[in-house]
Amino acid sequence: MKIGQAASLSGLTVKTVRYYADIGMVVPAVNKQTGYRDYAEDDVAKLRFIGAARRFDFSIAACRDLLSLFQDRNRSSAEVKALTLEKIAEIDYKLQELTGLRDQLVHLASSCSGDERPDCPILDAFAKPQSNSD
Repeated sequence: MKIGQAASLSGLTVKTVRYYADIGMVVPAVNKQTGYRDYAEDDVAKLRFIGAARRFDFSIAACRDLLSLFQDRNRSSAEVKALTLEKIAEIDYKLQELTGLRDQLVHLASSCSGDERPDCPILDAFAKPQSNSD
């Protein structure tokens, strides 16, 4: 099938499918007559898999590892679980960081009167030099 159909069936954009082919995540056959890539059902399944992993914010390198594990029927599920637990730890860290940022913004918003006067503690806080201890 052509790239547009492979993209549609995998839930990805044509640009994304082309990128994954360019970096070797999928290796579609090349039609010798037209020079176009021909995607097989197996390619679409890989694209779906990669798309799902990317939605969980796995890196390209981690997607390669997961895809390799997926294709290896002799794999250890411990490897898959370890990659997943690493991702959970990353997400937990990001959530902590975002919660801290949200708390700071709530504090700044509550300290601003939001009236017609020009003074604004929010802008003042943004203009202050930040410490490197964050």
